[in-house]
Amino acid sequence: MCLIVFAWRPGHAQPLIVAANRDEFYARPSLPLAQWAHAPHVHAGRDLEAGGTWLGIGANGRFAALTNIRDPHQPPSRKSRGELVAGFLTGELPIEDYLSDVVRRSVEYAGFNLLIGNTHELWHFNSRESEAVLLPAGVYGLSNAGLDTPWPKLIKARAALEEVLGDPQPQALLALLSDSQTAAFTELPDTGVGLATETLLSSVFIASQSYGTRASTALIVQADGTRQMVERSFGPYGGHLGEVEIRI
Repeated sequence: MCLIVFAWRPGHAQPLIVAANRDEFYARPSLPLAQWAHAPHVHAGRDLEAGGTWLGIGANGRFAALTNIRDPHQPPSRKSRGELVAGFLTGELPIEDYLSDVVRRSVEYAGFNLLIGNTHELWHFNSRESEAVLLPAGVYGLSNAGLDTPWPKLIKARAALEEVLGDPQPQALLALLSDSQTAAFTELPDTGVGLATETLLSSVFIASQSYGTRASTALIVQADGTRQMVERSFGPYGGHLGEVEIRI
C-alpha cells in the first residue's frame, strides 16, 4: 500500500510538489532511487522482482507514480502494475496516447491509481473508473482507494503538505511522511483486511517486522523543468537504510 500527496500548480514557479511513501513487504527485492543504466533519462527506484517502479521522473519533464487499490477479493494480477510507471518514463508516447493504451489494458492488472504528467499537465487514472482525468490545480491525496478518498492518513498528510507549500523543502516533505501515529478505531475504513491490519496501515509511515514503508520520496519540480528529488529508504521496523538526492 502507498500514499501520495501532491500539489499541482500550473503556472507557478514550482508547478509540482510531491511527497510519497512506498509501502511493501521488506522481503521484496528493490533498488533505491538512481539513474537507470538502460534508460539514462529515467531516475527512479526499481522493483527487482518484476522490473517496474512505483514513482519516478523521465525526459521532457515526465513524472509518473502509482498506488495499488486495496481489495483482498480482487483476482491475482496477470502483470505487475509497476510496469505502467516504467513504460511511461522510458517511452515517448504523448500522455493522452499512453493513457488510452493503459485504459484499454487496465483489466490485465489488479486495481491501481496512476498519476502521469509533465510540467504542463497532470492526469489521474483509477482502474475502477472508465476514463482518465486531467487534473485542475489543487492539493490532492492518493492512497489505496480513489483520489482524495478521506482516509485518516490521507487527510492528515494532505493537510501537512498544505502547511509547507509556502516554502516547500525536501526535508519538510520527508518529515510529514514520517508520521507513525495510527488512526483511532472509529476512524478506520473497512477494506476487508481486518481490524489489526487496518490499524497497521492507517498511519502515514508504516513499520512492522515484515511490511512497512520502504521508501519516502520528496519531489520538487521547477517551472524551468529542473527537478530535485530526495528519497529515504527503510527496512524492518522503520530502520533507516540511507538517503539519495538527485538534481537534474
